[in-house]
Amino acid sequence: MTIEWNPPAATKEQLSHAELTVLDLSKYDEANGKYELAQELKTAVSKDGFWSIIGHGISPEEVSRQFALSKHFFDDYTVAEKSAQTVDFEKGDYFGYKSAGVKRVFGTQVKDTTEVFNIPKFNGQYESYYKQDFIKQHRKELDDFSKKSYEVGKKLLTLFAIILEIDEEYFVNNHLYNDRSDDHLRYMKYSIRSAEDDKQVENIYARAHTDFGSLTLLFEQRVEGLQIKLSDGSWKYVKPVENGIVCNIGDALTFWSNGYFKSTIHRVVRPPEDQVSQPRYGLFYFFRPGDKSVVQIVDSPVLRSQGLYKASEPLNGTEYVRKRVENYHNRNDYPKQANVKFKVGSYEVVDGFD
Repeated sequence: MTIEWNPPAATKEQLSHAELTVLDLSKYDEANGKYELAQELKTAVSKDGFWSIIGHGISPEEVSRQFALSKHFFDDYTVAEKSAQTVDFEKGDYFGYKSAGVKRVFGTQVKDTTEVFNIPKFNGQYESYYKQDFIKQHRKELDDFSKKSYEVGKKLLTLFAIILEIDEEYFVNNHLYNDRSDDHLRYMKYSIRSAEDDKQVENIYARAHTDFGSLTLLFEQRVEGLQIKLSDGSWKYVKPVENGIVCNIGDALTFWSNGYFKSTIHRVVRPPEDQVSQPRYGLFYFFRPGDKSVVQIVDSPVLRSQGLYKASEPLNGTEYVRKRVENYHNRNDYPKQANVKFKVGSYEVVDGFD
């Protein structure tokens, strides 16, 4: 079987896009390069919480191949084959496959159209999760791409530490690839939904939320629909950058920095009319604090100068992530829940937005 990926054409609609900073990560290894990048990133995260990177070292061909594999998995395997390993929301376990049509949206009878396949790290600790034949057949490519994605994010974690003027390895050491954590490579598919159904759920494909973990990498998404909420309350589209990766902060980094790094509210809406007739495939890598991660406000000169440092209760990374996943997903619906809060230990976060 030939596995191909034909990227969707860009929309011709005039959308209102956020003006995101674009970092050229190829400068990282130059003299003073990472310190200059840290300053650029500091500006980006204080402004939007979202930014894009280019020069990251993953080729367009490698990214296209992953999109092709994603399409192959979702479209060419049966539900039974895809479901050889499924998510277990009761335990907060997000590894494996989630089928579409299992959750009602906003109290209506409209079902979600989202399929998700979360693949854990290839570090020798998750063999029992690799049950799908798809993983067995394409393991080397998945392994390579997972590790390359991690290496990209590892540089960003270093930049966050530089911004806070702490040990440059602090966040990296809390996100080591060989440690147990709920990091994962994600394939995602939003199937086509009728205009009538979309209207019932206010054209929302994924309700407004912040990400649970530390850092999210989203590879070039041609079918638009991702929006971020700016400080003035307006929603702006996130424009894909050619051969780029859109990045955003998750709530764990917000906890570590006591709000200095802000996880931005975002959502996915119905695509533009010239793209709405095609499925929307997504390719991600999620960084999440793990078994050996201690999430507590880090003693940083920057945080002290801002009055943000205080002694705080340590929280195990995996414990936090699993409870968060269970709280958000272990239900048969996705209701509106503006300003609903989630608390684990002494950490509290809003877990529902308008």
